[in-house]
Amino acid sequence: MTAATDPRPLTGEPVALDLLNTRWVQEGVVLDLFAGAGAGLSRVEGLAVWLRSTGLDDRFRADAATLVHLLTAREALARAVADPADPGARSLVDSVLEHGRIRATLTTEGPGERAEFADPAWGPAWTAARDYLDLLGSGPDRIRKCAGESCVLHFYDVSRNGTRRWCSMAACGNRAKASRHYARTRER
Repeated sequence: MTAATDPRPLTGEPVALDLLNTRWVQEGVVLDLFAGAGAGLSRVEGLAVWLRSTGLDDRFRADAATLVHLLTAREALARAVADPADPGARSLVDSVLEHGRIRATLTTEGPGERAEFADPAWGPAWTAARDYLDLLGSGPDRIRKCAGESCVLHFYDVSRNGTRRWCSMAACGNRAKASRHYARTRER
């Protein structure tokens, strides 16, 4: 059986934001990779696509328990990104983080770290929550929601001057430019 392709319009963001981007809008309809995304996938097949896309498929299994925990993490992260000051959102992210820990190790290359989980089904959820902490530590102001009017996608702005506004210039950026152009020509 060949692996299903990832139908999402934006991939490759840091794991925390990539998890949020498993929901997107296409032609006015909200799609969810973990609900089949209109691509004829089962929920667990959608999870397998996401694990493969993020490179986590070599460490974690796509199964129902993992999906439930990942959906919990997605909701916690969505709330935290929408309102970082919300104590309830912080509590939800913390509850996901309680399911894993970092163990210091000594490797042939020197000091290292390894994530450990009492229940491996929490691994992807914990990894996404931990990634969110890393993003907050390196540049919380660069965690952005696309400025597209109907877009729900998120990205981490790695542009030099930190002025990225769109999930994609080819999609949302182009739509905004075309809309402004249309409005200007109508005024004339």
